[in-house]
Amino acid sequence: MKPKSIAEIEQILKTTESISVQLIQELEQDERKGVQSLLVKWKKQQQHEKSLKEKFYEMTHFERLYRGQGFHMIAGIDEVGRGPLAGPVVTAAVILPEDFFLAGIDDSKKLTEKKRLEFDAIIREKALAVSVTMIDAQEIDQLNIYQATKKAMKTAIASLTPAPDFLLIDAMKLETPFPSESIVKGDAKSISIAAASIVAKVARDQLMKELAATYPAYGFAHNAGYGTKEHIEAIHKFGITPYHRKSFAPVKEVLDLQKH
Repeated sequence: MKPKSIAEIEQILKTTESISVQLIQELEQDERKGVQSLLVKWKKQQQHEKSLKEKFYEMTHFERLYRGQGFHMIAGIDEVGRGPLAGPVVTAAVILPEDFFLAGIDDSKKLTEKKRLEFDAIIREKALAVSVTMIDAQEIDQLNIYQATKKAMKTAIASLTPAPDFLLIDAMKLETPFPSESIVKGDAKSISIAAASIVAKVARDQLMKELAATYPAYGFAHNAGYGTKEHIEAIHKFGITPYHRKSFAPVKEVLDLQKH
């Protein structure tokens, strides 16, 4: 019987979900360099997928813990945009179904923009509930960033339909009608919080890109309102926009200079 061509073997390894042990053993004994190269690549891919599944399972620890206590509508809550000089602080609350699986989900900061957009679409499609709240620069100046973030989180939670019965919150302690756990670096430890971090970041980045079209000098499309050199130079040169946080030091300094 004629042995399979390298192209045929590549197609089998790419498209077959369950490769038999017998086939792997046959390929291991195949002396063609091309076959060995394909096999090494396939084994690496298998190992990568296994480690992603293990990481995902680790990140369901809190969800499994509280489901075991009888909670079913577990919401993850996270924020993005506490540090920038411009733009809103954005929070998201997400309730995922019990059978949710998304290999590679993680803290939004660890993902590429392309991956965040891809994951955001999947999360919004599969989630039982998603809610996003934005608090603008003027309100941040009135309340302070800590209180504005708390308000945004509480509003996002209250806007969830259906309502949650338990909250997993990234770092913040909140007084709400629901039982909750606050988890430091929760976006890397809980799939629900990670999902919320992705949804919040995608929503905020999209808004900052829209603002960049109106205010191109500040570089909002790529700095997202953070205090980069280019952004601070633009504030000194062109002044501030209605989206700048006047209570934040670099912006406040420019406003003080303009007064004198």
